[in-house]
Amino acid sequence: MNEQIKHYEDKLKYEIDSWDLSESIKFSDEIIVIDTRSKEAYDKERIPDSINIPHRIMNDETTKDMPRDRLYVTYCDGIGCNASTKGALNMTTLGFRVKELIGGLDWWIRDGYGTEGENAREAKNFICGC
Repeated sequence: MNEQIKHYEDKLKYEIDSWDLSESIKFSDEIIVIDTRSKEAYDKERIPDSINIPHRIMNDETTKDMPRDRLYVTYCDGIGCNASTKGALNMTTLGFRVKELIGGLDWWIRDGYGTEGENAREAKNFICGC
């Protein structure tokens, strides 16, 4: 197989963008979104219906009651933060199926999706050209 093809296929196996996540959440209960930042950051603003498991405390104990047959999507602040990558690595090591949200919360907001929390924002009319 061509190395480039494999590279791009692998990216799509392990990453998801805001539009795909939003659409997947609407039409499936098989996805659980994990905010990998601190509780304080999560309380301020987060993707609706996400759960908070900071990457630093992900372990067998903190994930013991989580279903193994779901797809987990990790996210953090965005491009300048790698907590979602650390969380994705932790969850994968623990045996979960995981994707990482490209651009994190920053791009979720930039793409016009609403948030929850103390600094919640309403969704905007945004049409993704993807």
